[in-house]
Amino acid sequence: MNAPRFFCPLPLVEGAALDLPEDAARHAGRVLRLRAGDALTLFDGRGGEVDAVIDAVARDCVSVRLGARHAVERESPLAITLVQALQTGDKMDATVQKAVELGVSRIVPVVSRRSVLRLDGERARRRAAHWRGVAVAACEQCGRNRVPEIEEIVALDRWLAQPVSGVRRLMLVPEAEAVLLTLAPPTPGQAIELLIGAEGGLAPEETALATSAGFCGVRLGPRVLRTETAGMAALAAIQAVWGDFA
Repeated sequence: MNAPRFFCPLPLVEGAALDLPEDAARHAGRVLRLRAGDALTLFDGRGGEVDAVIDAVARDCVSVRLGARHAVERESPLAITLVQALQTGDKMDATVQKAVELGVSRIVPVVSRRSVLRLDGERARRRAAHWRGVAVAACEQCGRNRVPEIEEIVALDRWLAQPVSGVRRLMLVPEAEAVLLTLAPPTPGQAIELLIGAEGGLAPEETALATSAGFCGVRLGPRVLRTETAGMAALAAIQAVWGDFA
């Protein structure tokens, strides 16, 4: 993982030559100032990674020659979906970035009753596209070769109304009695969904609705965590108790 890593959603065939996508080429040439002969690692998001060497660097264009493909995976054994109520400022960017580093496989941004940030229409689509870029950059940094799915923004009550079965559903509730260590671990292959509220937490009616949808309330110690802390702490705890931190 010493060579710079770039997401390249193109056919990556050993021995082939190709130009890096525009954003990757700009970062490689202008930011990292890479030159001909420098080594790269490319991944297409579907698993595995490919060695590459730069053939030429021009303005906003970087041509590379592909080498061997390696069946390298750094994915968590847990299929975790983070259902995150919208956060203000740059908190959502940080949440997406850190959640990717902590191994989530999917992020669902939801509008809850206490969400200060409200997005809809084209603004919502642009923001979701931006978060997908944040997820790609996080994969480049942390070594993941599969890019987590970032869904479009949806209202929490609408998302909870969707039918689901066989999923372990957890939500952070400060006054909950259960903690992770008191819960039975998920069965092999069972997906996990983690629901985190916005700055003001989940409204009581949302907690009740989530409970009726199969979510179990859990707490993380005696302190109330901010929304930008809660999801990351819960993900780390889940990985420590059931996942690949153990």
